[in-house]
Amino acid sequence: MQIVTDAEIGQHLAALPGLEPRVVVSGNFATPWELVRILDATLPRCRAFVMNPQTGWPVRDGFMTESPFLGPGVRHDPFLDYLPMRLSLVPRLFALNRPPDAVLVQTSTPRGGKVSLGIEVNILPAAIEEVRRRGGLVFAQMNPHMPYTRGDGELAENIIDYAIEVDQPLPSPNERPPDDAAKAIGSYVASLAKDNGTLQMGIGQLPDSALSHMFGLRNMGVWSELVSDGVMHLEHAGVLDRSRLVVSTFLFGTPELYEWANDNPRLSMRRTETVNDPARIAEHPSMLSINTAIQVDLYAQANASYVRGRIYSGYGGQPDFVSGALHSADGQSVLAMRSWHDKSDTSNILPLLHDPICSFQHSVIVTEQGIAPLFGRSQHAQARLLIEKAAHPRARAQLHEAATQLGLLRASDVH
Repeated sequence: MQIVTDAEIGQHLAALPGLEPRVVVSGNFATPWELVRILDATLPRCRAFVMNPQTGWPVRDGFMTESPFLGPGVRHDPFLDYLPMRLSLVPRLFALNRPPDAVLVQTSTPRGGKVSLGIEVNILPAAIEEVRRRGGLVFAQMNPHMPYTRGDGELAENIIDYAIEVDQPLPSPNERPPDDAAKAIGSYVASLAKDNGTLQMGIGQLPDSALSHMFGLRNMGVWSELVSDGVMHLEHAGVLDRSRLVVSTFLFGTPELYEWANDNPRLSMRRTETVNDPARIAEHPSMLSINTAIQVDLYAQANASYVRGRIYSGYGGQPDFVSGALHSADGQSVLAMRSWHDKSDTSNILPLLHDPICSFQHSVIVTEQGIAPLFGRSQHAQARLLIEKAAHPRARAQLHEAATQLGLLRASDVH
């Protein structure tokens, strides 16, 4: 690894092959912003492959963003190239049809001849392995604020070709205090968790709220693509099984979480194709998968990706964990959502989705109205339970009528 200047980074990026080189970049809150600035200023045309790009991400003609999971930085990008696919399969792309010419990462400072990818491991090991196999380059933005996490994100220094040093605090997501609906949903979801079980949480306020209601549990494990502050609080409260490592692919939280993660032997940061493998997920006892959605229809199909017909996020790991949890011994796949969208004054439970679905066949749908248990129920029973247990009271009469017209409810079922 050579420590170089910003100008030298630009020179090496300018020498990448082809008219439109592909560069894989750390995403989420590990984005190496200084390297991204140099990339944007240096290459008139490129393809930047990134997960969940945040506000400030380049949006311009010639800077093509490729992503299977969108963030606020590209939701209105007219040049976006969205890739609809399960997160567990994304690492295959680098060896198949989206080969990288370079990888830009943010890392810790060196320790014992290694650096760590810290809070963002995810798809990066696969990208680094493929770019090295192809003779491409790995660039690092080394930051003393990046925690040194153990696992698949530990890289020998010689894997990095060129590095710059940037002393910059890591950003965190905006915190929103839970309202009454979020607290109710969290309480309902937590009631489904069992001692000695295993937890997976998606991004968002509702999974975090569920964790805040689990302090009475014991000997819980965590096998989750995401770990947030809620898991750290469970660890401090003695809820987690000390004989099982906390396994994650990326962290999403406060500076306190990042400090907790630093050189923590209890935390193992693993690559996406390991953590999101449905077969591996299914090996964990009583896996409780907690994800969210924008809308659900009366066929129990979930839209977690589209808003008003436009792509908003992506599949993420939801379909991986839905499948894995359903095959876990005593496992459950929970979809937590609000029953009503206040801004549009409409129900989040619809007769039939018009946008592409993200996942289906969850075992339970939870809203602030209650719990709709769906696993093993008939199509008629699922529709009825969604309407009576999960839908907002203002929507129920209309949903009953729509379900009857769709043949999901018989006249004798309507009451």
